[in-house]
Amino acid sequence: MKLAEALILRADAQKRVEQLKQRLLRNAKVQEGDAPAEDPNALVEELERVAEKLERLIRHINRTNSATVLEGAGTLSDALAVRDVMRLKQGIYRDLAAAATVTQARYTKSEIKFKGTVDVAEIQRRADELAKAYRELDARIQAANWQTELLE
Repeated sequence: MKLAEALILRADAQKRVEQLKQRLLRNAKVQEGDAPAEDPNALVEELERVAEKLERLIRHINRTNSATVLEGAGTLSDALAVRDVMRLKQGIYRDLAAAATVTQARYTKSEIKFKGTVDVAEIQRRADELAKAYRELDARIQAANWQTELLE
């Protein structure tokens, strides 16, 4: 199985766990004399099976990411860390540029005047550079995911 396939299965298992959680919570209690819509014990058993499958997938994915080298970026695990921080910084820079952009119009001289404290164009340029670097690294990671066999 390719790493990308395992990632898809992991996402499906995570969604399934969340769905089972919601179903369990909905059936956790009922009015005295009523029966739950679904058997909570059966839901717990299914949750345990799906969670075990999810854990195996995560272990294999992590093992594969740690052992797979992405040229110029270290291991896939390293590249994922770099990509995640790029996305974090890009979001912060975009928010900073938006916050520093002064758009208030003053109607009288007694109104408070605001001014930006950072160079919005420079901050926006940094955000754009990070977005481009993120896209390029993400494309390389995705390509590696489809070329890499999942380690057992």
